[in-house]
Amino acid sequence: MQEKGTISIHTENIFPIIKKFLYSDNEIFLRELVSNAVDATQKIKRLATLGQYNGELGDITVEVAFDKDKKTITISDRGLGMTAEEIKKYINQIAFSGAAEFVEKFKDAKDANEIIGKFGLGFYSAFMVADKVEINTLSYQEGAAPARWTCDGSTEFEISAGDRKDRGTEITLFINADSEEFLDKWKLQGILDKYCKFLPVPIKFGTKTDSVEDGEEADGKKKWKSVEKDNIINTTSPIWTKSPNDLKDEDYLKFYKELYPMGEDPLFWIHLNVDYPFNLTGVLYFPKVKNDFEMQKNKIKLFSRQVFITDEVKDIVPEFLMLLHGVIDSPDIPLNVSRSFLQADSNVKKINSYITKKVADKLGELYKKDRKVYEEKWNDIGLFVKYGMISEDKFAEKGKDFALLKNTKGEYFTLPEYKEKVKAIQTDKNDQTVYLYATDVNKQDGFIQSANKKDYDVLVMDSPIDSHFIQHLEMKEEKTQLKRVDADVAEKLIEKEDSYANLLTEDQSKKVKEIFEKAISNATYSVDVAGLSPEEMPVTVTMDEFMRRMKDMAQMGGGMSFYGSLPDNYKVAINGNHPVIDKLLKTEDEEAQTKLAKQAFDLALLSQGMLTGKDLTAFVKRSVELI
Repeated sequence: MQEKGTISIHTENIFPIIKKFLYSDNEIFLRELVSNAVDATQKIKRLATLGQYNGELGDITVEVAFDKDKKTITISDRGLGMTAEEIKKYINQIAFSGAAEFVEKFKDAKDANEIIGKFGLGFYSAFMVADKVEINTLSYQEGAAPARWTCDGSTEFEISAGDRKDRGTEITLFINADSEEFLDKWKLQGILDKYCKFLPVPIKFGTKTDSVEDGEEADGKKKWKSVEKDNIINTTSPIWTKSPNDLKDEDYLKFYKELYPMGEDPLFWIHLNVDYPFNLTGVLYFPKVKNDFEMQKNKIKLFSRQVFITDEVKDIVPEFLMLLHGVIDSPDIPLNVSRSFLQADSNVKKINSYITKKVADKLGELYKKDRKVYEEKWNDIGLFVKYGMISEDKFAEKGKDFALLKNTKGEYFTLPEYKEKVKAIQTDKNDQTVYLYATDVNKQDGFIQSANKKDYDVLVMDSPIDSHFIQHLEMKEEKTQLKRVDADVAEKLIEKEDSYANLLTEDQSKKVKEIFEKAISNATYSVDVAGLSPEEMPVTVTMDEFMRRMKDMAQMGGGMSFYGSLPDNYKVAINGNHPVIDKLLKTEDEEAQTKLAKQAFDLALLSQGMLTGKDLTAFVKRSVELI
């Protein structure tokens, strides 16, 4: 049997395209060929189960080997195999029409997956690295003859009699000069670990040395010896393919370590398993994430039938869950998935919605099951929940039941609970309930204490996303306003009808303002004299809530960069009812007045951590003189 012919693609430009435009992703040739071998193996197993193949299955391991001297890589399986006719059908007739149009459309393509996936060119990815490819195969069908197919990268092929004695297929790649990097054990091992680590059929790649027990020494100690054994690179039944009922916590933790050997143990996990309206399995882990966005190395891995595709899952997983770790496997997502496919496919959109719902349900379940444990984990999971509520309306609706607010006393409240807690005391004269918050509890301690004296509660909002979450709360919570605790003096944070009156006359207030403006001598600070509690500080320095918030958001991004470039402006509130101000007015010496005003102002800056350098040195020196 011998036959020569031309591959039916109607153009000689296909191979240059494969070689040139897929070059940046050339390692996927091994994924494609091993996946094909696994598919052929699973099909023969299926036929045996259905009684349509009665022969012995025998060893069904897929083997990958290389020969550095001969410059070959070989992938062999004991799957279905092919007849000469099937080779013509599946190998020679590339499944697309209008090749000229194809060449024109994809001559500038950058995405290898887009080309391979769209036109079924998986096998032909071999020509990215090989000058010649040879197939030696024997079909499982009774009476079939072995067949050999060879092609040198042109559109010419040759089919002849093969010499294979057992069922299956062996593909040999004669590696080209530009791709000899693949004739390396560790390079190939790395690619197999990346793409084939969880394939459902054993994949052998050479051998490895293991230590096994070999009896006992005279003193009773175990003897060990080294043995060579097959290097099976994959786990054929990873936990996401199993029922959650058959798994223990240690199984999930062990798998997490397998995925992320250097990672800290996760907080908890979600086992995904759905077969309608799409197929999806997987395990998502909640890692410990503190107050910095670790858009990290440990990404969610996307699989299709246990073949690794990518860890760029932005269109499949909601953006707010990109901080999660783990795996997602869906046969509804093709192996050669392109970015444009992910963005357009309806199944992908359904998967996205399903994952959002599952995460919300899991968080709600954890909260209801053991609120105390949930509160202990809040510092780690709060970032996920807040980000989700900001970015996904459906998640926000569910999140109202398990999102927590924490105050400076370490107490936790759901959103409805907190509203109820502060409504009576923290509602202003305009019927707005005001939530006070601190971003740095230590730095803002003086302001927190002033608020606490008025029985006001203060929340802790110190995560990088809280500036956006505050905006979200104000939009969603009716008649609710949030103010940073140092945005103004406590008396003015929540304006009441019965606020303190300024005991100074208009002339006295004017004089005090002039003294402080002279002492401060800086246009960045605007001075105002107000009637406050005598127990409050004589001088308080604050930044307007709106301006401070815009600057915080500018640091986080979000289209507020204009505010970030504006100079800082502060309000200086002079407490007209404080004894220090009375002393200031009774001081007749102008220099002494300025000195006292400057001291009170610097004290206010010091309480905010805003007094530094020469100003701090001068304050200390002045303080010694005043003692």
